[in-house]
Order: sequence, then structure tokens, then C-alpha cells
Amino acid sequence: MEYVYLFFVIALLILAVADLSVGVGNDAVNFLNSSIGARVAPFFFIMAIASLGVLVGAIFSSGMMEVARSGIFNPDKFYFSEIMIIFLAVMITDMILLDAFNTFGLQTSTTVSIVFELLGAAVAIAMLKSISAGDGLQNIGDYINSARALAIISAILLSVVIAFTVGTFVQFITRVLFTFQYERKIPYLGGIWGGLAVSAIIYFLLLKGARGASFISVATVEWIDNNAGMFMVYSFVLLTVLFQVLIMAFRTNILRIVILVGTFALAMAFASNDLVNFIGVPLAGLESYMAFISNPAIDPGSYTMESLLEPVRTPTVYLVVAGVIMIITLAFSKKARSVTQTEIDLARQTEGYERFSSSPLARNILRMGLEINKFFCMVLPGAVLRKINERFHRPENNNNNNHKNIHKEPYFDQLRASVNLVVASSLIALATSLTLPLSTTYVTFMVAMGTSLSDRAWGRESAVYRISGVITVIGGWFFTAFAAFTLAFLLALLISKGGIVAAVIAVTGAFAIIVKTYHYHRKRSRKRKDYDEKQLIEWDNESIMAECQLNIHNTLVASTDLYARLIDLLIREDRRGMRTLLKKVSRLNQKSKELKADAFNTVRRLQDDAIDSSHYYIQTLDYLREIAHCVHFLAEPAYSHLDNNHPPLNHKQVTDLDKLKTMVQEILLSIVKLVETNDFGKISSIIKNQQHILSYLQELKKKQVRMIREEETGTRNSLLYFNILAESKNLLLFTVNMLKAHRDFVLYKNIPAE
Repeated sequence: MEYVYLFFVIALLILAVADLSVGVGNDAVNFLNSSIGARVAPFFFIMAIASLGVLVGAIFSSGMMEVARSGIFNPDKFYFSEIMIIFLAVMITDMILLDAFNTFGLQTSTTVSIVFELLGAAVAIAMLKSISAGDGLQNIGDYINSARALAIISAILLSVVIAFTVGTFVQFITRVLFTFQYERKIPYLGGIWGGLAVSAIIYFLLLKGARGASFISVATVEWIDNNAGMFMVYSFVLLTVLFQVLIMAFRTNILRIVILVGTFALAMAFASNDLVNFIGVPLAGLESYMAFISNPAIDPGSYTMESLLEPVRTPTVYLVVAGVIMIITLAFSKKARSVTQTEIDLARQTEGYERFSSSPLARNILRMGLEINKFFCMVLPGAVLRKINERFHRPENNNNNNHKNIHKEPYFDQLRASVNLVVASSLIALATSLTLPLSTTYVTFMVAMGTSLSDRAWGRESAVYRISGVITVIGGWFFTAFAAFTLAFLLALLISKGGIVAAVIAVTGAFAIIVKTYHYHRKRSRKRKDYDEKQLIEWDNESIMAECQLNIHNTLVASTDLYARLIDLLIREDRRGMRTLLKKVSRLNQKSKELKADAFNTVRRLQDDAIDSSHYYIQTLDYLREIAHCVHFLAEPAYSHLDNNHPPLNHKQVTDLDKLKTMVQEILLSIVKLVETNDFGKISSIIKNQQHILSYLQELKKKQVRMIREEETGTRNSLLYFNILAESKNLLLFTVNMLKAHRDFVLYKNIPAE
């Protein structure tokens, strides 16, 4: 029996390493967003500052470990065998859940996830204990520390609203004071702003860091609490003088110092507070096992765990090792960068890649916001509105014509980045001083969203997508609590009933899921990388023609294959195959939509020699979009026909469609080859072939009419058949028109300039 629990401990330690990796990937956005978004330093330097903060914070995190041991449930009510099941279920759930959020580039609260995982697993075991004891379910509350869970839930709701509101208000006042041309104000106000900002961050460091440090005495912590206000006043005065001297004597960029100090502070706070979320449970499991084996004669099903109620000071070596693992993950995790990129995309000042589609709720919120804006415009005097608008006017960028410079520009300026860090640090420090539980993730994210809204980063071009993204992230937070509780609950029941076999299956399944999501994330990352690389292309005539050829090749090859397979599947009445094909058609349709949507950015970055011919590029994209539409309008009715079990095609229809399929395949592939070689001398033969197929389609329509009159086919059959003929005709027309547009572009390019 002892070997079973040794497996549990080993599994917990392995899961701890994996959970550290996925946990850093999720929480890295908390401290990297502002510095990376404002591009205050090279990426490696930002990572070095953050890594140092993580390492220091890990050493300061010892005092938080009681949360995993006794903060959510009462360990003295459980036996050793039950505690180990709870801990294993929690770690498996945590790794799966956080990795899922990382894969989709969404952030969630690791604090909320670990709390509800502990709650779910403990409730499952408590339920089994109560039922087996014949007490029913009325005594479950004796096992659970429900007050702590309710406090966290209420803090979540409150912190989301407060962080967003305060972030919006502070950024508005700051922008009105400094404007977007803040460089002119910094020489006069920079010292005060820097002193205030860094003093707030230091106050935040003292409150969040000192309390968890294993090497700081209780008396020292009490002295810091009692004298924090005085310390902040002194630090404000000294830092203000120091920064003003640096500005006047050395022209130092104070905002850069504020952002880097804030990055270190939030990284340290993350490690000191959230490290318990990743290693607190495994270390508690290890300690439980060591206590159990010290009394080998005791049955694991009767050995109660009062030892977990005792105060603990985690050995510093464990904390340092955990900090090193987090630093390594921070440096190499692509999922961490995906989560960071999501928040930056939602907060950036410029246009670009929009990950989220609009939703009905986002559209209604936007309309409500526009109505509120109209109301204030009517109430406020015109002079006041003009003055405010002047303060929010962004100067024209002299590098707008150079898309390489645009690509290297910060997502938002250093003033907003400093506000993000100062407001988030201050709110977290205030809540800590009042002993209010909250999530650093929720605070930092909502502050960033509030400052971006106040800074007018959500224009009419992108507002609905940004709002939809924020709703998705917030919805994911509440889903975290539900999913964490449910999955941990079910896993605890499974392991409790299935024993070691169920535990092995659960651990193996968790790592299999990690491998699966890794490949899925690579595919998503490749798509984003392709988009970013496209922004660096030198868009002249040659590159546009190459882009046209690539788009034509990909779209026509895919359309040809989908068209042929559609006919074959329809003839064979393969409903499952048609459903799979419909998904591929949707991807083709989405790709053509993205190409057309990105045309604006492409045209904006054109060189002068390509402007006159750019309309051919736009025209080509229009036709490719219509070609994708044709394939979609073919596939959707075909799948609906099979899904509803309507009558199949008769023998004559099958023969005619099979011949049509071959003819369409040949002409589409011929067009692909012609585009690749630019041999437009053969375009007349393509047009002649097109006319021949169009004539054949006309004959098929007449033949179908005769079959209807002779009652050889029914209504549903005929509607589908006519749709196939009509969309096949449209497919040919749009394809040949696209070929003509491409020919005109190539010929235009080769005309000598006068």
C-alpha cells in the first residue's frame, strides 16, 4: 500500500513542474504587458528584469503555502488516503485547465482555479465520507472552509468593476494633463510623476513581499505595516528630487524607469503570491507522505491529517528551484507569449490583427456606449469638448509610409504603460493592506482595458472586436471556477473508486492532453506568425503579383479538390464525409474573407510604383472571395440534402454530374497552370472551354426540366440539382474573370512608363 502513495507523491512532484510551466504561461501577461506593449527596452532585457522579479518573489512566497494546506478545507477531518486523492485530483485539473487557457491565448486566475479545484475535490471526498457514515449530505459543511471561497468570489466581482473604473479615470486625467505629446511635459512634471509612481510601487512591494518572506520576522512585518505611510511620504520626496535631477542633468527617460521597476514589482508579486498555486499542493502532499511513513504501523485510511494545520516555512531551496523553473519557462514558452499578445492586442492603440469576432452582446454594449457619448456631447459645453479633444489629439507619425517602422512601433505609449503598472500596483497594495482577497490577474487585466478605453484606443474600426475579446476573457474567468470545481470533483470521485489504476489513467491522460494542445497551439501560432511576416513585405508590383499568384493557386487548387469530392460524396450519399468537407469549405471561405479584409492594410503600405496597379490586386481578391462563396453555396445545400435523408440522385444525374466534375476540374487546373506561367496566349482556349462547359450546363438544365415533367425526380432532388448547376456556372464565370484581372495586372506591369 505504501508504494501506491509513493506513486501519488512522485506524480504530484512531476505535475508540480508541469504546472509551474503552464502557470507562468498564463500569468506572465500580468507583468509583461506594459513593458512589451510600450517597447521600453529590448525583449531580452525585459525578460531579464521579469525573471529577477520572479526569482525574488519565489523566495518571498513561503508564507502563502497555508492556502493549499488548510485555507479551503479542514484537513483534520480527512484521512491521509483521502488527502492524497484530493491533492492528485487538484494538480491534474490545474494542469489541464491552465494549459487549455494558454493554448487559446486567454488568461485566467490561477488563484481562482486552485481554490475551486481544492473545493471541488474536497467536496467530492466529503460527500463520499458523509454517505458512507450514513449522515447523508447535511454535514458536508463541516469539512469545507466555505467562508474563504465566498470571500474570493465576491472579491472577483468587486475587483473587476473597481479596477476597470479606476484605470479609466486615472488614464483620462493623466492624458488630459500630459497629452499624447507628453515629452513636452516630462521636463517639468516628470520628477513628480516618477516619484509618485515609484513610491506607489515600493509601497506595493513592501506590503506584498515582506509578509511572505520566510527570513523576515513577524515584528519587522508589523513595523512595516505601521510605518508604511510615513515610508511612502519620505520615498516620494526623495525620489521626486532624484528623478528631477536625472531629467535636468542627464535627460533621463523617467517613464522607462517607472515601467521597468513596475515590471519587476509585479513579477515579484506574481511569484510571491501565486507560487502556492503551483507547488503548494505537491509540497503539502510530500509533507503528508513523510508524516505518514514516519508511522508505518498506522492505516492510511485512519490516519488523520492534523499536521497540515500547523504553521509551515517552506525550505528556501524548494522556492529557488521553483523560481528557476518559472524563469526557464518564461524565456522559452510560446504559450506565455500568446497570452501576453492577446492582452496587448486588446489594448493597443493601433489597428492590426483582430483575434475576436463581434458578438451580439459586444454590439449592444458598443451601441449603449455610443448613446452615452452622445448624451455627454449634448450636455457638456462645446468649448470644453474641443479642449478635451485637443488633449487627446495624436500627432501624425512621420514614418507612416514606412511599414517597417510601423511594425516596430509600440502598441501604446510609455505614459499609458506607467499608468497600468502604478494603478494595478496601488489597487493590489490597497486590497492587501485591508486584507481583502483578490486576483492580481483580474486587476492588471481590467486596469489595462480601462486605460485603453480611456485613451481612445477602441475606435469605431475595432471597438466591437475589442469589447468582444474582453467579454470572452471575463467569461473565461467565471468558467474557470465552474470547470475547476467540476473537473476536480469528478477526478476525485474517479480516483477514489478506481484506485491506482484510475490514478495512472488520469495522470497519463493529462499529459496526453498537453501534447495534443501543444500541436494545436503550434498551428495557431503559425497562423499569427504568417500574418506578422506579411506585414513586413515590400509591397511593390513584383510582390503583389507574387501574392496574387499564391492566392490564386491556393484557392483554385482547394476549390477544385472540394468541388470534385463534393460531387463524389453526394453520389455516394456519404453524410459524414460531407460534414467533414463542409468544415474544410468553411476554412476556405474564412481564408478568402481574411485576404479581402487585409487588403486595406496592404494597399496602405504600397510603394509609389504599385499604387496605379493595386486595383487589380483588389479585383483579384474580390473574385477569389466569390469563388469561395460558390463552393460554400454548393456544399451547404448538399449536406442539408443528405442530412435530411432526401431522395438520392438518379442514374442519369449521376452520369451527367460525373462528366461535369471532370470538365470543371480540367479547366480549373488549366487556369492554375496558366497563372503560374503567365502564358496568357492560351487564355482564348480557356474561354472557349468555358463556353463549352456553359453550353453543357444549359443542356443539363433542359434535361432536368424534361425529367421533372416526366416525374422522374422529386422536388428536393430537383432543387439540389439546379443549385449545383447554377453554382457551377458561377464558379466558372468568376474564375475566368479572375484570370482576366490577373492578366491585366501582369500586362499593365510590363508597360514601360512614359
